Amino acid sequence: MMRQYELVERVQKYKPDANEALLNKAYVYAMQKHGQQKRASGDPYISHPLEVAAILTDMRLDESTIAVALLHDTIEDTTATRAEIDELFGEDIGRLVEGLTKIKKLDLVTKKAKQAENLRKLLLAISDDVRVLLVKLADRLHNMRTLDHMSPEKRARISEETMEIYAPLAGRMGMQDMREELEELSFRHINPEAHDTVTKRLEELSRRNEGLVKKIETELRDLLVANGLANAMVKGRLKKPYSVFRKMQSKSLSFEQLSDIYGFRLLVDDIPSCYRALGIVHTRWRVVPGRFKDYISTPKQNDYRSLHTTIVGPSSQRIELQIRTKRMHEIAEFGIAAHTLYKDGTNGNGDGEVLSRESSAYSWLRHTIEALAEGDSPEEFLEHTKLELFQDQVFCFTPKGKLIALPRGATPIDFAYAVHTNIGDTTVGAKINGRIMPLVTRLTNGDEVEIIRSGVQVPPAAWEEIVVTGKARAAIRRATRLAIRKQYAGLGHRILERTFERAGKVFSRDALKPALHRLGQKDVEDAIAAVGRGEMSSLDVLRAVYPDHQDERVTVKPAGDEGWFNVHSAAGMIFKIPGKNKADLADGIETPPIRGLAANVEVHFAPTGAVPGDRIVGIMEKGKGITIYPIQSPVLQRFDDEPERWIDVRWDLDEANKSRFAARVLINALNEPGTLAKVAQTVADVDVNIRVLNTVRVAADFTEMALDVEVWDLRQLNQLLVQLKELDCIATVKRLYE
Repeated sequence: MMRQYELVERVQKYKPDANEALLNKAYVYAMQKHGQQKRASGDPYISHPLEVAAILTDMRLDESTIAVALLHDTIEDTTATRAEIDELFGEDIGRLVEGLTKIKKLDLVTKKAKQAENLRKLLLAISDDVRVLLVKLADRLHNMRTLDHMSPEKRARISEETMEIYAPLAGRMGMQDMREELEELSFRHINPEAHDTVTKRLEELSRRNEGLVKKIETELRDLLVANGLANAMVKGRLKKPYSVFRKMQSKSLSFEQLSDIYGFRLLVDDIPSCYRALGIVHTRWRVVPGRFKDYISTPKQNDYRSLHTTIVGPSSQRIELQIRTKRMHEIAEFGIAAHTLYKDGTNGNGDGEVLSRESSAYSWLRHTIEALAEGDSPEEFLEHTKLELFQDQVFCFTPKGKLIALPRGATPIDFAYAVHTNIGDTTVGAKINGRIMPLVTRLTNGDEVEIIRSGVQVPPAAWEEIVVTGKARAAIRRATRLAIRKQYAGLGHRILERTFERAGKVFSRDALKPALHRLGQKDVEDAIAAVGRGEMSSLDVLRAVYPDHQDERVTVKPAGDEGWFNVHSAAGMIFKIPGKNKADLADGIETPPIRGLAANVEVHFAPTGAVPGDRIVGIMEKGKGITIYPIQSPVLQRFDDEPERWIDVRWDLDEANKSRFAARVLINALNEPGTLAKVAQTVADVDVNIRVLNTVRVAADFTEMALDVEVWDLRQLNQLLVQLKELDCIATVKRLYE
């Protein structure tokens, strides 16, 4: 275990004027607070914060961050308090320790929804101060180094979380060495067989080519020195097992097919020397086409800068070269920690240091945090964040030359949203390098993209399946939600106008405002849209606005025409039904379990059905009574200009109801023996009845099946759809709406 003086010496090596008193005080305080606590390995608990501090000294971080590392577990695991740490070490250090305590309480290794919410909290905490992130990553690295003392199940769960979140997050912050080690440690526990296999093959290759790396290093260095780059440094190595495994998986290659297992770094004094070294190497050895990348002129989003090329080098060995300055190398290894991010505070003890400027990597983190305000569900945020953490990048340009970095596979739609959300929402087309191209085109490095816009455009919901960036998906979902809300609000407004008119009242948005709290709605538009969706009855709104109003749901009176009666629906509609007298109404047609219908009115369901759980609407049809449609039904568009025909209805089921309801399912299935039997068995397994089955052969290998089924409710119908999708003989399954 590292001693107190050793820690101080490590800091003083790179910062001679470091506040030794602060480090000593933090060391002693942590030692006293953790006392006799032990880790799972049996080591004294204090060894953990000491090792975390040591990791941060390798990154040459300031003494305040080292002190935070020593103290990071005290509030969580000892009797220490925030007030006590503030008093002894200052509010800045106290704030950082408390921030790490909150993160420590987050159990990311859990169900997806909870994990997603905790990831949001994690990113919010580290976005406030980058030092929280640096200490957290060092904390995770040491925990991964000592993971062998945990149970196999816990090792696997923690390793998966590290691989999914912490390793790519370190990479996004430019901390490549830490990312590689986190990946290696996780790989060893997630897939031990693959790790052992790849490691053994690399060891065999290293023994077989013993001295080859040294020979190539010497030949490269001699070549550079002979051409005037006397200070050039060359360092070679075998790729890491996880890097090799990932390439084998992504390229579908065997180990023998890999030809660039060796990587070499050429370090020179300045940027002109980088390009000069590149010219020297390319002149001497043959270049592998398509393998050159210039990350100096167009740095990665995590501030990484380097020239990449692959050559058939000494001994006819195919090798990857990274050419960069020594400063670029420092940033490539330590990322955000290598930046001069801090300036001295005014309190003289170093604990008042603040961020002096923001790196591109940290800027990315802040942009990611902006997605938190977009209203996505936690699961969507987790999906988007992981997607952006893992994706490689392409670099494109606006017509004015602004560089836009995007994940590989991005489309012009992603590009438009990366420039500005409003540009993305109004996109109708794109020019790529001066040519009009489809919006589904995948962008490549160096593309110039010009977005064509329209002021009346609303982004189609289908775009969500095309884009790859979280920002674009969040914006499309938000725009879709707003468009749907607008549509429902229009319907809701018409329903409310009719209901209020029937009650002798005049509906207005202003009259609704004071009643919002009684309805549990945030604003007027939400309340009106809720009525349009069938989530809230128009009568409930009427009663909330006019509490003293007494409503009569159904009244019957002669219509003036013999044999017909006028019936008032709960939504304020008046229509006629056949009958010789009022008594006929008492013994009329049985009303389905739907609220908002007049008694003894002839009611039909749409041909494709509607089931409890659907948001429904009634349409008055001459000579037919009322037809019930799910709100998704495209037929409803025909009645947009006839608001007087819309009936405000909703399901009104009780526990005693044992009725099944019709729905239609469309299946595209493989045309092979046994398919129909599998479908029928699946339908039976979920307790669903088949009323009608029609099949049409749409291609040589595919048959289309239309099933009219009877289900208890929407939950059962969705269960059926899920079960059918899992059959290997089914290509697609969807519910049909008329």
